[in-house]
Amino acid sequence: MSAVTTPAPFDESTEALTPREAMTALRIGRDTLYDLIRSGELRSFTIGRARRIPAAEIPAFIRRRMEENH
Repeated sequence: MSAVTTPAPFDESTEALTPREAMTALRIGRDTLYDLIRSGELRSFTIGRARRIPAAEIPAFIRRRMEENH
């Protein structure tokens, strides 16, 4: 039986986040995360088949959204 691991909380010292870590940091679901990536609102990159989100994208995304709402 395998143990279920909980993603670590967002830490700006991390350079790239897994999709699960980004979902946790933004407190959004998988579909919403991938919609943001597809639309270009949240930048990401791949390494082989693994998708990663630059950690700096999380606060930048939040700032952009905050500016849009003001």
